[in-house]
Amino acid sequence: MTDDVREELGGVVRGAQALLGTLQAFGLREASPGVLAAPASGAAPVQPALFAPAAPGPEGGPEAGLQALRQELGECTRCKLHRKRRHIVFGEGDARARLLVAGEGPGADEDRSGRPFVGEAGQLLERILAAMGLGRERVYICNVVKCRPPSNRQPEEDEVATCAPFLERQIEIIRPSHILCLGATAARRLIGLEGPLGKVRGRFHDHPSGARVMPTYHPAYLLRNPLDKKLVWDDVKQVMAELGLSAEGAKR
Repeated sequence: MTDDVREELGGVVRGAQALLGTLQAFGLREASPGVLAAPASGAAPVQPALFAPAAPGPEGGPEAGLQALRQELGECTRCKLHRKRRHIVFGEGDARARLLVAGEGPGADEDRSGRPFVGEAGQLLERILAAMGLGRERVYICNVVKCRPPSNRQPEEDEVATCAPFLERQIEIIRPSHILCLGATAARRLIGLEGPLGKVRGRFHDHPSGARVMPTYHPAYLLRNPLDKKLVWDDVKQVMAELGLSAEGAKR
């Protein structure tokens, strides 16, 4: 065997080893809940990851994509909601999260702080997430509209039509596997709800992005109707099951 042939074969072997290492690494990061390879004898079972790998992008992944989208939104004056707002509430959380939480719009506390779900309804949402075994930093939280509607009224159709494309682009950038859809306004936008929310909650719906959408009642609704917390917990448990999260020891 000549030196040239030996060197060429060595390069092939090194390339194959590098490829094998890459495939093994991606196999661990991309493991889907409930679809895991059997562990070696005596080895601990592999736990499903809660976060999806970032989609490759020209600007460096989902974090940069969200930053660019926020810059594009700017100090938005596209609809009349800007007239009385204090802060735009863009959204926050992990740009690589598999679970995205979508609500209706900011309230008074959110308008003051510029952060989503920080008022009394937000505290209830945090308790729901804690019952799932999650902190708010491990999901992405946003709303259909980014400015507070006056007196916390529901967003009007023209306001939703103007602002909701930014929500759709957040979903496109983050690529969550599941969306927890809070309230009728979000459900109308994300799954085309017609009629009461009670007719569609409790089962998954498909979003054009490929995400699995679970519509359920908004935390603000639960503050007024606490007996319906059990219905939301039933919905949340379905999301937990598909994400591979355990409800053992969780407090509702």
